[in-house]
Amino acid sequence: MNSDCYTPNGEYDLAVIGAGSAGFSAAITAAEGGKRVALIGHGTIGGTCVNVGCVPSKTMIRAAEAVHGATAAHRFRGLKGSAEVTDWAAIVGAKDDLVATLRRKKYADLLPGYEGVTYIEEGPARLVAGGVEAGGRFIQTPKVIIATGGRPAQPGIAGIETVPFLDSTSLLEMEHLPESLIFLGGGYIGVELAQMMSRMGVSVSLVCRSRLLPQAEPEVSEALANILRDEGITIWDGIVYEGSHRDGSGAVLTVQKDGTAQDLAADFLVLTTGRTPNTEGLGLADLGIETDARGAIVVGEDMQTSRPGVYAAGDVTDRDQFVYMAAYGAKLAARNAVLGGHETYDNAAMPWVVFTDPQVAGAGLTEAQAQAAGHDVKISVLTLDNVPRALAAQDTRGLIKLVADAKTDQLLGGVIMAPEGSDSVQTLAMALKFGITAKALGTTIFPYLTTVEGLKLAAQTFDMDVGQLSCCAG
Repeated sequence: MNSDCYTPNGEYDLAVIGAGSAGFSAAITAAEGGKRVALIGHGTIGGTCVNVGCVPSKTMIRAAEAVHGATAAHRFRGLKGSAEVTDWAAIVGAKDDLVATLRRKKYADLLPGYEGVTYIEEGPARLVAGGVEAGGRFIQTPKVIIATGGRPAQPGIAGIETVPFLDSTSLLEMEHLPESLIFLGGGYIGVELAQMMSRMGVSVSLVCRSRLLPQAEPEVSEALANILRDEGITIWDGIVYEGSHRDGSGAVLTVQKDGTAQDLAADFLVLTTGRTPNTEGLGLADLGIETDARGAIVVGEDMQTSRPGVYAAGDVTDRDQFVYMAAYGAKLAARNAVLGGHETYDNAAMPWVVFTDPQVAGAGLTEAQAQAAGHDVKISVLTLDNVPRALAAQDTRGLIKLVADAKTDQLLGGVIMAPEGSDSVQTLAMALKFGITAKALGTTIFPYLTTVEGLKLAAQTFDMDVGQLSCCAG
């Protein structure tokens, strides 16, 4: 990390606003290309993922899986086990230690290794003609990348501000484990955290306007809802939010289901209804930078905003809300902004994962998306009771669905719902990236007794009943 003496006139080739995954990716890319970069903190170093997102949530989800795994030993004849949370504060403390370690090792400690990067902690930052203002300083630069991320959104429900509520950040910071929670929103954050808290011994209800994981295949939504209900989670889907109010020290949420109003009560509401881009105070309107209805910055395929020379990446944009896509988009933005690049954002084979148990992972188009794109679609749906790995593990919860073009046989997308789905989806992503057909996937050699072998079986299911095959015969 360099000081301002590196550039006596205060000029930089690039200013990056935000020091999270996207910001670091952009700054490092530009610095490795020999450019002078001002990296402006604009929040806690490390951003959402390491501080309040992926890292803390996934380690606590794993802890909850350990509790559940002991009690689920009954799947195997002759086994019985049990586990319970004995020290919630210790679990939270271990999470905090991990966050602090990764924040230091993967962010703060990296800065000294990049001579071209000047880290400026002062904030907040504001875009102005010719550069950026931060902490009362003017940073002169011809190019800017905005990477300020997002935060949990607060839904517009009457009375919500009067009741005790949490979001995905404050939930993981609670000092004491509550007795009951109502999660608002059935997206990936809602379903992950609802299952995690239920397995920690909390009474959980989950409410959503449509269905669980509404962007995923409907077969997955239905299967996941059944699994969560089997674990004791109450699910209210297809509801309308009527309002909320405080009742003593707790919260009451009024919903309407099939025309009938219902009051749901819990210690806290947990707001997992989406995220809001961090754009306040950046001066976007003054510079004519376009945002969408959600407030996200609209970027082109080259990651440039509507103002020439200003780029954006990560959760602050209208692009994919995944940390690895934020880093990818930021790298493209840096290359295009200051390294003479002409690269375009490509998410056609982007893998995604929901860390429920079983995990839900996918890539490419859903059946509905493929039809909307004009394809003559064929599908294959294989339940896990057809996958030898699932049978051996005594855990057949889940399914695999593949989507292909009926005329060309080219794979278009798919989803894997399985306990180890996240470790299998990259094979599907690679198949999509290189244009493999369903037949080619079905004739590829896979190791036996693995979850990923289910992709081969699902591909074969387009043309045959794999239940009639002997082990490895396909």
